[in-house]
Amino acid sequence: MNHCKSLVLLGAGGHAKVLLSLAQAAGLELLGVCDPVLSSQGVSHWRGIRVLGGDEALDTLDPESVGLINGVGQLVGGKARRKIFASLKAKGFQFPALVHPTAWVDNTAILHEGVQIMAGVVIQADVVIGLNSIINTRAGIDHDCCLGANVHVAPGATLCGGVQVQDRAFIASGATVIQGLTVGEDAVVGAGAVLARDLAARQILLGPAARKKAAPRDD
Repeated sequence: MNHCKSLVLLGAGGHAKVLLSLAQAAGLELLGVCDPVLSSQGVSHWRGIRVLGGDEALDTLDPESVGLINGVGQLVGGKARRKIFASLKAKGFQFPALVHPTAWVDNTAILHEGVQIMAGVVIQADVVIGLNSIINTRAGIDHDCCLGANVHVAPGATLCGGVQVQDRAFIASGATVIQGLTVGEDAVVGAGAVLARDLAARQILLGPAARKKAAPRDD
């Protein structure tokens, strides 16, 4: 796992808590956390690390020596996480790929910038995961799967071999995608659902009954 010498966590919500645990378990050097709410409340430390300030604190950091951890979670149809990633990339910051020490990632897998691999995840041979994507707790990605950018595979979800997941798709908790299928851009495979045929862009598969509907537009 490549990372900058020092890292700063962005945000202090639930997803950020999990990432803080990951960083600490991996022995990464954390300078602190940037969060507007904590800063406005005058909080000096959060979960044992320094509160550096709100968004303005980023202007004092050197992108050449400090990397960022995107602590904003990915919700269905949400834009905040990818907007933060894009805007700070434009300022020269890097978001190293992060892998929890209890995850198993095959050495042929390719993890693009900003990918976050949580505890208990299994990533098999020749998997590709696009930038700023989350593979959450105990999810499994089997051989030859290819995931686009800003994808979220939620806790306990399973992608069988050769699955193609396009940009911004969301695979919800406990869902299963059968081998060789394609999940289109902005599509959602609902919690506990089993996807047995391709899911077109912007479509939602809801639960075991396999009902479909169109996803809301995210223009």
